[in-house]
Amino acid sequence: MKTTFTLLAVVGSLLCANSVNAAKPNTISDAESELGFQLLFNGRNLDGWKHTGNWLVKDGEIARKGRGGSLVFQTAKVPDDFELRFDWKVAAGSNSGIYYRPGQYEYQILDNRKHADGKNPRTSAASLYFCMPPSRDVTRKPGEWNSGRIVCKGTVIQHWLNGKKVIDFDYANSQWKANVEILRLRGGKLAARGAHLSLQDHGDPVWYRSIRSRSIPSSENLVSENIAPQKLTPKVLAAEEKKLKGIIARRKKQNDRKQK
Repeated sequence: MKTTFTLLAVVGSLLCANSVNAAKPNTISDAESELGFQLLFNGRNLDGWKHTGNWLVKDGEIARKGRGGSLVFQTAKVPDDFELRFDWKVAAGSNSGIYYRPGQYEYQILDNRKHADGKNPRTSAASLYFCMPPSRDVTRKPGEWNSGRIVCKGTVIQHWLNGKKVIDFDYANSQWKANVEILRLRGGKLAARGAHLSLQDHGDPVWYRSIRSRSIPSSENLVSENIAPQKLTPKVLAAEEKKLKGIIARRKKQNDRKQK
Protein backbone atom coordinates (compact mmCIF):
# COMPACT_ATOMS: atom_id res chain seq x y z
CA MET A 1 0.00 0.00 0.00
CA LYS A 2 1.09 3.60 -0.59
CA THR A 3 1.06 6.36 1.97
CA THR A 4 -1.51 9.11 1.56
CA PHE A 5 -1.36 12.24 3.65
CA THR A 6 -3.44 15.36 3.86
CA LEU A 7 -1.68 18.63 3.07
CA LEU A 8 -1.05 19.15 6.79
CA ALA A 9 0.77 15.84 7.11
CA VAL A 10 2.89 16.57 4.06
CA VAL A 11 3.93 19.89 5.57
CA GLY A 12 4.71 18.09 8.82
CA SER A 13 6.94 15.64 6.99
CA LEU A 14 8.87 18.41 5.27
CA LEU A 15 9.49 20.15 8.58
CA CYS A 16 11.41 17.13 9.84
CA ALA A 17 13.22 16.37 6.61
CA ASN A 18 16.59 17.78 7.54
CA SER A 19 17.57 16.32 10.95
CA VAL A 20 17.80 17.97 14.34
CA ASN A 21 15.27 20.74 14.97
CA ALA A 22 16.47 23.64 12.82
CA ALA A 23 14.76 26.22 15.02
CA LYS A 24 16.05 27.34 18.40
CA PRO A 25 15.87 24.35 20.79
CA ASN A 26 12.75 24.08 22.96
CA THR A 27 10.68 26.31 20.72
CA ILE A 28 7.88 25.73 18.23
CA SER A 29 8.15 27.06 14.70
CA ASP A 30 5.29 29.00 13.10
CA ALA A 31 4.57 26.04 10.83
CA GLU A 32 4.44 23.67 13.82
CA SER A 33 2.16 26.08 15.66
CA GLU A 34 -0.26 26.00 12.73
CA LEU A 35 -0.26 22.21 12.95
CA GLY A 36 -1.18 22.41 16.64
CA PHE A 37 2.12 21.44 18.26
CA GLN A 38 2.67 22.25 21.92
CA LEU A 39 5.87 22.18 23.96
CA LEU A 40 6.01 19.51 26.66
CA PHE A 41 9.39 20.75 27.97
CA ASN A 42 9.93 24.49 28.36
CA GLY A 43 13.74 24.32 28.41
CA ARG A 44 14.01 25.83 31.91
CA ASN A 45 12.58 23.36 34.43
CA LEU A 46 10.62 20.14 34.77
CA ASP A 47 7.24 21.70 35.53
CA GLY A 48 4.56 19.22 34.53
CA TRP A 49 6.92 16.26 34.82
CA LYS A 50 7.17 13.75 37.68
CA HIS A 51 10.39 12.16 38.93
CA THR A 52 12.21 11.34 42.16
CA GLY A 53 14.94 13.95 41.91
CA ASN A 54 17.09 11.96 39.52
CA TRP A 55 16.55 14.23 36.50
CA LEU A 56 17.64 17.84 36.02
CA VAL A 57 17.66 20.64 33.47
CA LYS A 58 20.95 22.21 32.44
CA ASP A 59 21.58 24.52 29.48
CA GLY A 60 18.12 23.82 28.10
CA GLU A 61 18.58 20.03 28.18
CA ILE A 62 17.00 17.29 30.26
CA ALA A 63 19.62 14.98 31.76
CA ARG A 64 19.89 12.25 34.37
CA LYS A 65 21.79 12.90 37.58
CA GLY A 66 21.33 9.49 39.19
CA ARG A 67 19.19 6.39 39.35
CA GLY A 68 15.62 6.76 40.45
CA GLY A 69 13.19 5.87 37.68
CA SER A 70 11.57 7.34 34.62
CA LEU A 71 10.69 10.98 33.97
CA VAL A 72 6.93 11.08 33.34
CA PHE A 73 4.90 13.88 31.77
CA GLN A 74 1.92 14.32 34.09
CA THR A 75 0.09 17.28 32.56
CA ALA A 76 -1.83 15.19 30.03
CA LYS A 77 -1.93 11.69 28.59
CA VAL A 78 -0.75 10.92 25.09
CA PRO A 79 -3.66 11.29 22.63
CA ASP A 80 -4.82 8.18 20.79
CA ASP A 81 -3.70 9.71 17.47
CA PHE A 82 -0.65 11.93 17.81
CA GLU A 83 2.71 13.13 16.54
CA LEU A 84 5.68 13.56 18.87
CA ARG A 85 8.96 15.28 17.94
CA PHE A 86 12.08 15.40 20.10
CA ASP A 87 15.88 15.60 20.10
CA TRP A 88 18.05 13.08 21.93
CA LYS A 89 21.67 12.15 22.45
CA VAL A 90 23.52 9.49 24.40
CA ALA A 91 26.97 8.83 25.79
CA ALA A 92 28.97 5.86 24.55
CA GLY A 93 27.13 2.65 25.39
CA SER A 94 24.03 4.38 26.76
CA ASN A 95 20.50 3.00 26.70
CA SER A 96 17.19 4.78 27.26
CA GLY A 97 13.76 4.90 25.63
CA ILE A 98 10.54 6.84 25.14
CA TYR A 99 7.35 5.07 26.21
CA TYR A 100 4.34 6.62 24.51
CA ARG A 101 1.51 4.09 24.95
CA PRO A 102 0.77 1.44 27.61
CA GLY A 103 2.03 -2.09 27.19
CA GLN A 104 5.68 -1.75 26.18
CA TYR A 105 5.32 0.78 23.37
CA GLU A 106 8.91 2.05 23.34
CA TYR A 107 10.90 4.12 20.87
CA GLN A 108 14.38 2.81 21.64
CA ILE A 109 17.13 5.31 22.47
CA LEU A 110 20.56 3.68 22.16
CA ASP A 111 24.21 3.81 21.19
CA ASN A 112 24.02 1.06 18.56
CA ARG A 113 27.77 0.81 18.22
CA LYS A 114 28.64 -0.14 21.79
CA HIS A 115 25.50 -1.36 23.57
CA ALA A 116 24.56 -5.04 23.25
CA ASP A 117 21.02 -4.19 22.13
CA GLY A 118 22.51 -2.64 19.00
CA LYS A 119 23.41 -6.13 17.74
CA ASN A 120 19.72 -6.88 17.20
CA PRO A 121 17.87 -4.48 14.87
CA ARG A 122 14.65 -5.24 16.77
CA THR A 123 16.15 -3.64 19.90
CA SER A 124 18.32 -1.00 18.18
CA ALA A 125 17.86 2.78 18.15
CA ALA A 126 14.49 3.93 16.76
CA SER A 127 13.05 0.41 16.88
CA LEU A 128 9.64 -0.27 18.36
CA TYR A 129 11.47 -2.21 21.03
CA PHE A 130 11.13 -5.99 20.81
CA CYS A 131 8.59 -5.65 18.00
CA MET A 132 9.67 -3.86 14.83
CA PRO A 133 13.23 -3.15 13.63
CA PRO A 134 14.00 0.07 11.75
CA SER A 135 14.65 -0.25 8.03
CA ARG A 136 18.22 1.02 8.52
CA ASP A 137 20.58 2.56 11.06
CA VAL A 138 20.84 6.35 10.67
CA THR A 139 22.01 7.17 14.20
CA ARG A 140 24.69 9.76 14.85
CA LYS A 141 27.76 9.23 17.02
CA PRO A 142 27.45 9.37 20.82
CA GLY A 143 27.49 12.97 22.01
CA GLU A 144 25.75 14.23 18.85
CA TRP A 145 22.10 15.23 18.74
CA ASN A 146 19.57 13.07 16.89
CA SER A 147 16.06 14.10 15.92
CA GLY A 148 13.26 11.64 16.64
CA ARG A 149 9.67 11.56 15.52
CA ILE A 150 6.74 9.27 16.31
CA VAL A 151 3.50 9.34 14.32
CA CYS A 152 0.57 7.12 15.33
CA LYS A 153 -2.96 7.06 13.96
CA GLY A 154 -5.30 4.14 14.34
CA THR A 155 -3.29 0.96 13.82
CA VAL A 156 -0.48 2.70 11.92
CA ILE A 157 2.84 3.31 13.69
CA GLN A 158 5.72 5.34 12.26
CA HIS A 159 9.14 6.04 13.74
CA TRP A 160 11.48 8.58 12.19
CA LEU A 161 15.15 9.23 12.92
CA ASN A 162 17.19 12.17 11.63
CA GLY A 163 14.66 12.99 8.93
CA LYS A 164 14.32 9.39 7.69
CA LYS A 165 11.22 7.28 8.13
CA VAL A 166 12.64 4.01 9.47
CA ILE A 167 9.45 2.28 10.70
CA ASP A 168 6.04 2.42 9.05
CA PHE A 169 3.62 -0.44 9.56
CA ASP A 170 -0.03 -1.20 10.16
CA TYR A 171 -0.11 -3.71 12.99
CA ALA A 172 -3.55 -4.92 11.87
CA ASN A 173 -1.91 -6.19 8.67
CA SER A 174 -1.43 -9.97 8.86
CA GLN A 175 2.10 -9.72 7.46
CA TRP A 176 3.25 -8.35 10.84
CA LYS A 177 1.60 -11.09 12.90
CA ALA A 178 4.93 -12.47 14.13
CA ASN A 179 6.13 -9.01 15.20
CA VAL A 180 2.93 -8.36 17.12
CA GLU A 181 3.19 -11.78 18.78
CA ILE A 182 6.74 -11.30 20.02
CA LEU A 183 5.73 -8.04 21.68
CA ARG A 184 2.70 -9.77 23.22
CA LEU A 185 4.95 -12.47 24.65
CA ARG A 186 7.13 -9.74 26.17
CA GLY A 187 4.01 -8.30 27.81
CA GLY A 188 2.91 -5.62 25.34
CA LYS A 189 -0.44 -4.90 23.69
CA LEU A 190 -0.43 -2.75 20.57
CA ALA A 191 -4.12 -1.92 21.02
CA ALA A 192 -3.47 -0.20 24.38
CA ARG A 193 -4.00 3.56 24.67
CA GLY A 194 -3.96 6.30 27.29
CA ALA A 195 -0.41 6.40 28.66
CA HIS A 196 1.62 9.25 30.08
CA LEU A 197 4.76 9.99 28.07
CA SER A 198 7.76 8.52 29.87
CA LEU A 199 11.52 8.95 29.42
CA GLN A 200 13.32 5.84 30.62
CA ASP A 201 16.03 5.89 33.27
CA HIS A 202 18.23 2.92 32.42
CA GLY A 203 21.13 4.08 34.57
CA ASP A 204 23.01 5.60 31.62
CA PRO A 205 23.79 9.19 30.56
CA VAL A 206 21.12 10.48 28.16
CA TRP A 207 19.85 13.92 27.15
CA TYR A 208 16.57 15.20 25.71
CA ARG A 209 15.30 18.55 24.45
CA SER A 210 12.71 20.11 22.10
CA ILE A 211 9.95 17.70 23.12
CA ARG A 212 6.74 18.76 21.41
CA SER A 213 3.56 17.04 20.32
CA ARG A 214 0.21 17.47 18.65
CA SER A 215 -3.03 15.55 18.38
CA ILE A 216 -3.71 14.29 14.85
CA PRO A 217 -7.24 15.24 13.73
CA SER A 218 -9.60 12.65 12.30
CA SER A 219 -9.59 14.49 8.97
CA GLU A 220 -5.86 13.81 8.51
CA ASN A 221 -5.45 10.56 6.63
CA LEU A 222 -2.56 8.20 7.33
CA VAL A 223 -2.18 4.86 5.57
CA SER A 224 0.99 2.85 6.05
CA GLU A 225 3.50 1.95 3.37
CA ASN A 226 4.38 -1.12 5.45
CA ILE A 227 8.08 -0.57 4.75
CA ALA A 228 10.45 -3.51 5.10
CA PRO A 229 12.41 -3.71 8.36
CA GLN A 230 16.00 -4.88 8.63
CA LYS A 231 16.31 -8.65 8.50
CA LEU A 232 17.52 -10.59 11.53
CA THR A 233 20.25 -13.19 11.08
CA PRO A 234 19.84 -16.73 12.50
CA LYS A 235 22.39 -15.88 15.20
CA VAL A 236 20.45 -12.79 16.25
CA LEU A 237 17.15 -14.69 16.22
CA ALA A 238 18.62 -17.40 18.45
CA ALA A 239 19.89 -14.83 20.96
CA GLU A 240 16.53 -13.06 20.86
CA GLU A 241 14.65 -16.30 21.57
CA LYS A 242 16.89 -16.95 24.56
CA LYS A 243 16.30 -13.42 25.85
CA LEU A 244 12.54 -13.75 25.42
CA LYS A 245 12.48 -17.03 27.35
CA GLY A 246 14.30 -15.27 30.17
CA ILE A 247 11.75 -12.44 30.18
CA ILE A 248 8.83 -14.87 30.30
CA ALA A 249 10.48 -16.90 33.07
CA ARG A 250 11.12 -13.82 35.23
CA ARG A 251 7.55 -12.62 34.74
CA LYS A 252 6.18 -16.01 35.79
CA LYS A 253 8.40 -15.98 38.86
CA GLN A 254 7.16 -12.54 39.83
CA ASN A 255 3.52 -13.57 39.36
CA ASP A 256 4.06 -16.70 41.46
CA ARG A 257 5.47 -14.56 44.27
CA LYS A 258 2.45 -12.25 44.19
CA GLN A 259 0.07 -15.18 44.48
CA LYS A 260 1.78 -16.57 47.58
